[in-house]
Amino acid sequence: MRELPAPFVHELRVRYGECDPQGIVFNANYLLYFDVAFTELWRATVGPWQEMVERGIDAVVAEANLVFRSPARFDDELALRAHVERLGKSSITTRIDVVRAQELLVAGTLRHVCVATDTWRKTDLPAWVRKGLAPYAQRSDASHGTRA
Repeated sequence: MRELPAPFVHELRVRYGECDPQGIVFNANYLLYFDVAFTELWRATVGPWQEMVERGIDAVVAEANLVFRSPARFDDELALRAHVERLGKSSITTRIDVVRAQELLVAGTLRHVCVATDTWRKTDLPAWVRKGLAPYAQRSDASHGTRA
């Protein structure tokens, strides 16, 4: 059985403006946290986002799923743990767990699809992106005829 790769971890502290009147993080802000985690994973493994765009490729969110287990509150220190569940032909599925002191608060996935910046049509995931993300990937479908 293949051992799972260690997750990429980005830490942040909940700011007051991210909380709702109940004193907990407003649910939509978790998507912002997911975006931060994915962007930092990208920066660490592939490079600055703008470099990809300058090469004619972008990645857009095609699907987002979140499961809420427990709320985060103002000033909590959170660990955003990300790993790539799947590198498809033209897509990347990333699992992100929001954790406070080893307690899983929110679990979810983002599926990004690579598009050409001139047409905004789906395009294959470039080899240099695949190579950069590979250390955090559980599965790569590069050689298979599977869906995006």
